[in-house]
Amino acid sequence: MTRRGFSLLELIVVLTLMGILAAFALPRFATARDRSAARSATSDLAAALSAARHSAILRRAPVAVVLDTAHGIVQVRAGSRVIFRRELRAAYGIVLTSNRDSLVYDPRGLGYGLANLTVTVHSGSIVDTLTMSRLGRVRW
Repeated sequence: MTRRGFSLLELIVVLTLMGILAAFALPRFATARDRSAARSATSDLAAALSAARHSAILRRAPVAVVLDTAHGIVQVRAGSRVIFRRELRAAYGIVLTSNRDSLVYDPRGLGYGLANLTVTVHSGSIVDTLTMSRLGRVRW
């Protein structure tokens, strides 16, 4: 008589082993997801700061970057007109904190009254920090 299929005991052993392996692998996947979200949000924030600086130089007018840390939104404004808006919390599921709520680039691309802007991006257990100097240099 030929035997087809698996016994119930064999299925239980295989499912138990798969469950144990998944229990070890899932935290690593969550950390990788958080690291990717934090890095992507920081990269988007750096792009917004760079776009604001270049826009100020191009327009020969002040351009402001407004950080709404409560909602995780970054806006680049020239006067009352919004040039660029990115909802980082909605896009990446991160939390922003900052030592300032806005900064303004003058027509030369320098920051007004800005010693250093520091923005931290939190995603789960991962924290990424972006620092911008008065000269417009961004590091993260």
